[in-house]
Amino acid sequence: MGVKSFVEGGIASVIAGCSTHPLDLIKVRLQLHGEAPSTTTVTLLRPALAFPNSSPAAFLETTSSVPKVGPISLGINIVKSEGAAALFSGVSATLLRQTLYSTTRMGLYEVLKNKWTDPESGKLNLSRKIGAGLVAGGIGAAVGNPADVAMVRMQADGRLPLAQRRNYAGVGDAIRSMVKGEGVTSLWRGSALTINRAMIVTAAQLASYDQFKEGILENGVMNDGLGTHVVASFAAGFVASVASNPVDVIKTRVMNMKVGAYDGAWDCAVKTVKAEGAMALYKGFVPTVCRQGPFTVVLFVTLEQVRKLLRDF
Repeated sequence: MGVKSFVEGGIASVIAGCSTHPLDLIKVRLQLHGEAPSTTTVTLLRPALAFPNSSPAAFLETTSSVPKVGPISLGINIVKSEGAAALFSGVSATLLRQTLYSTTRMGLYEVLKNKWTDPESGKLNLSRKIGAGLVAGGIGAAVGNPADVAMVRMQADGRLPLAQRRNYAGVGDAIRSMVKGEGVTSLWRGSALTINRAMIVTAAQLASYDQFKEGILENGVMNDGLGTHVVASFAAGFVASVASNPVDVIKTRVMNMKVGAYDGAWDCAVKTVKAEGAMALYKGFVPTVCRQGPFTVVLFVTLEQVRKLLRDF
């Protein structure tokens, strides 16, 4: 059961991650929209950025003038300005990330869940499910952080002026360039945030899916079939989105930052709230839900089908 749970989770995660990648890219771009600039960036074309020597008042005036943009209009703009293929920028990093991160967390969650299940009743209470999710998510994130950093940078590259783009050829090139230019530790930039987010997402997503599914079946609302899997997984995706979005915004900005832009996660959070308001922590929430919902549905529906296929192995 141990190895098989990793294989099942890995297959489902790769399919879900790659199929919803465009939604994740839009989410990342929205989370970076209006971001406070690094002191090395000067441009007249992007109202979200200020001159290095501008006063705090001028900075606040500049950031407040950033036009709001929605996920649909942003998606259309990306296609118009960068081409439809741009929606899949960084998909190679997503593939690697899901292979490392999600395979680990999905497999480990099942291992812990089976280990902690009451042998007499055959049930596992919610608190233990959450505990299994926290442990599995944290370990998975530590394993997959290099791919996560590469994915964020590749997804965000198209929003930068041409002269400032990193233009990575793929996830391998991204990782090599980071190691060469910024050191090996850059691969784990924002890892504390990644681990915190992964713990929250995994606990909320996997534990709530199991809880919703059990509730539906025990109360006779539906039979154990596709309908139950879709309803339970979409509800789990919404719970995960609400719980993780603030950490996700800060994680995205720290991973994407130029050297010296922030002194860490807390500094990023403070600067973001001061410059853009507290609700900036929920930037990209709509595409997060729109991505997390379909991702979680595809993830668990695929997982249930893969389990059926591999039942005899």
